[in-house]
Amino acid sequence: MGTEMSVSIHTDSCLRIAAIDFLNPAPLMWDFEHPPLDAALARRYRIDRMAPSECAARLVEGTAELGLIPIAALASAPQLRVLPGCTIASKTRVRSLILVHRAGQAPGEIRSVAADTASRTTIAYTRILFHKWGNPGAVFVPLAADLDRMLDEADAAVVIGDPALLALEDRANRAARTGEELAYHDIAHEWISLSGLPYISAVWAASPACPLDDGIANDFIQSRIHGCENVEALVAEWSQRLPIPVQTIRAYLTTNIHYVLDEECIEGMKGFFRMAAETGVLPEANVMLPEPAAV
Repeated sequence: MGTEMSVSIHTDSCLRIAAIDFLNPAPLMWDFEHPPLDAALARRYRIDRMAPSECAARLVEGTAELGLIPIAALASAPQLRVLPGCTIASKTRVRSLILVHRAGQAPGEIRSVAADTASRTTIAYTRILFHKWGNPGAVFVPLAADLDRMLDEADAAVVIGDPALLALEDRANRAARTGEELAYHDIAHEWISLSGLPYISAVWAASPACPLDDGIANDFIQSRIHGCENVEALVAEWSQRLPIPVQTIRAYLTTNIHYVLDEECIEGMKGFFRMAAETGVLPEANVMLPEPAAV
């Protein structure tokens, strides 16, 4: 792939990108990983891949200039600048963000939640939901994304990204294997039902040291546009990487995930920060948001 080809021509003058190796940002990364633009972009950017929860820390530490950051990080790092045009969001069910608990236990009765260590924003959303469900005292315990172990350690589990997609695919097999009936909540759907707002997971952001200009923002916007135009190629690639049906991957990239940071998504971010502050989940945020992109 283009990423592998570009490694040999990275230089110290490249802007460092903190990226996520999950399926959901694949359209955003298209130009950086595929011809004809990957080689030219590799002379300007260096891509490092990590868990979503690490991306904002890299920008704050100065070990990356650009990153796909969970929006919750902006509450504690308002110096990071949100790039216009791109997001990872959902206006429906998202599939890849799930709260799982035993079927006989209502959310209001859950006392402990194993929280995927790859997550930051999803945990904040889930904490808000627990407040609204009248259960603000649930304890969140960080654990790696292993559903069986998580449910051994806690009443419920929050799993994100590709592990969540795989857990949904394994739902019937797990029930047959364990004899245990579980309830699976789509966290984006729960948020949308509660707030009437889109679920915003991540945005591209720049560190204060990054020489941000229209050319950088345009590189990311054009990559998003080209990625969304090449969904079938991404479906073919990712169906070789994940044991998930082709039709599920296609629906995920075209229906479950929304990639344009439009007016609805800007309002969704504002609503998230407002409710997170009201519930004490996050400090009050003073985040500078860009102008919304046209759909």
